[in-house]
Amino acid sequence: MSSNTAARTARRRTLRVAAAALTAVAGLTLTACSGSDAAGTKAAGGTESGVNAAGVDATGSSAGSGSSADGAGSSGGTQASGATAGSGAKTGTKAEAADKQSGGSRAANGGGAGSGIERCHTSGLKASFATGGDAAPDPDAGGATTTSVVLTNKGSRTCKIGGFPGVDLTSENGGERWSLARSSAKHGSITLGPGDSTDFTINVAMTKEDQGFYQPAWAQITPPNETKSLTIKWPWGTLVDQRAATHPATFVNPIG
Repeated sequence: MSSNTAARTARRRTLRVAAAALTAVAGLTLTACSGSDAAGTKAAGGTESGVNAAGVDATGSSAGSGSSADGAGSSGGTQASGATAGSGAKTGTKAEAADKQSGGSRAANGGGAGSGIERCHTSGLKASFATGGDAAPDPDAGGATTTSVVLTNKGSRTCKIGGFPGVDLTSENGGERWSLARSSAKHGSITLGPGDSTDFTINVAMTKEDQGFYQPAWAQITPPNETKSLTIKWPWGTLVDQRAATHPATFVNPIG
């Protein structure tokens, strides 16, 4: 190899080394810039993430309290105060729980005071026909007459009664039953103390005919909302047999 050729080869090697060195430096510079940018991105992202997290907490608290307030008034208020101060939330929650508990007690007491009187049950009542004075139905009234059934509270507690009793008339052997229809009269309720009485009327169509009649022997009285009945003897004469009639003249009126 000539000296010129060796010199040219040495220069090319020197240039390649220098180029490689420049490339490495550029790469390091780019890497450093890239790392700085990445760090900046992470830092910005961290800061942004932190803001978002704080925003979610704050927004979440207010949104939660807002939605709760919209949906459930007082509970939303408790959550809103809880979002403002944790101790306030605990105090408010305890106070709310106490209010609910006392409110429930008041409601229970109020219910007891206002509606705690139970209805009259069959076992606490006595039934009888009113038979004194003008209580007897007029056999000549042609259907426009009534008889009264008296219900007496024989128990030791006050009870409330109102509405339609069930009345079933039965024959002597019980084989022929007549469940009386009810009128369309309105009714309220009556409170009976121990020993107090109330009554209801039965419109009756009396007859003296020896055909087309029905002779009751017993009346079974079922107080309103009860399933057990009281059986009393029928004290009057015969009725027009209208057991199959759509609008019979013998029917029951309500208590109260």
